[in-house]
Parts: sequence; C-alpha cells; structure tokens
Amino acid sequence: MPKVSQEYIDNKRKAITDAAHRVALRKPIMMITMTDIIEETGMAQGGIYRYFTDLDDILVSLIRDMRTSYSIYDETDEIFADAENMGFEEMVEAVFDLLADRMSRTIDDIMKIDFDLTVMAMNDPDRVKRILGNINSEGNIEHLVRLSFEQIGKKLRDSAYTPLLPAEDVIKYVSASYSGIQMSCILSHCYGYGKQGISYEVKPLMDALAKTMIMLMGGKV
Repeated sequence: MPKVSQEYIDNKRKAITDAAHRVALRKPIMMITMTDIIEETGMAQGGIYRYFTDLDDILVSLIRDMRTSYSIYDETDEIFADAENMGFEEMVEAVFDLLADRMSRTIDDIMKIDFDLTVMAMNDPDRVKRILGNINSEGNIEHLVRLSFEQIGKKLRDSAYTPLLPAEDVIKYVSASYSGIQMSCILSHCYGYGKQGISYEVKPLMDALAKTMIMLMGGKV
C-alpha cells in the first residue's frame, strides 16, 4: 500500500464512521453488522479493515464523534458558572431545561443511538463494557449529572430545605424517571411504539420531572 498522509487516513476513518452513523439511525445498534457498513460506504471489505480492526472499533469512533459533535459541556458549565447566585429551584429548572432541549434536538439521532446502546448493554454487557472502556472522555450526560449533584447538593446543605424523602432516594427516583421518559419518547418517535392515544412530548414531561424533584426536595414550585 503506497504511503498516504495522516489527513487521508483521518478522512477515510471519518467516512466510515459517518456511514456507521447513518446505519445506526436506521437499525438498532446491536443488529448492525460489518456488512451493513461496508455496503453503506461502498468500500471493499479489505478497505474497511485498513482503518478499523473490527465493528466495535468503528462503534468506539462513532461514540467519540457523537460526544464531540453534540457536546453540551459549554452549556452545562454556563449553568453552574454563577451557581452562588442561583436559587435551588432556578438551578434545577435550568438543568432540566438543558436536558429537555438536548433530548428534543437529538431524539432521532444521538438519543436513539444512546438508547440502543443501553438495550445492547442489557443483552451483552461485556461487549458494551469493552466498547466504552476504549473511550476515556467524560460523556455529556455524565458531566452534567456530576456537576448537578455537586452544586444542587451544596445548595441543599446550605439551605433550610427539608426534603420529603432522603435526598439519595429522590436522586435515584429522578434518574429512573428520566430513563423512563427517554425510553418512552424514543420508542414513540423512532420506533412508532407507545400506548394508544398517548403523546410523549419531551418538554412537558421534563418540566413535570423538574417540579417533582423540587417538591420532593422541599422546594417551591
């Protein structure tokens, strides 16, 4: 193989990763095969393996690319930059507004792929662990959740709020409820599933969850 530039290699890897992204929007990620990606790129099988070792290597590249392309790091940091001057309720509402906006904008894209990875983790946890083990950067949601717990927890400790339930239980409840909202909206928007006559819209559900958290933590809505 003639010597090629790093730019050429990077462009080829990007083209393959983009092809995997397109396939992942049409198929559940655990059902994707290397043949799907080869057909999507139009490259020969040998050509793919010059740039990636296997299918999971491509998925690692895809996840890294999504984290960069759909980053909410700046928006997250902006919320907490003025944390000292924000009230507890204002902070919770800002966090959930950001989550709702991100989910609404990417429900047919990154959120669908994230959901598929969660399903794959339930069926093949070792495979997902290997894939994510090759990604060293902190994910967007992980970054938001970490800062939220730190700053919201500090607000509660420094205030006179009296939670209706232990704070740890409230956080677990909110986390489980968020996952349920995500699943219901994605199944409805991406797969056409859902309870008959029920419309799953992200913003009203996230607003309700934010208010629920505020009330359970002893705040006012």
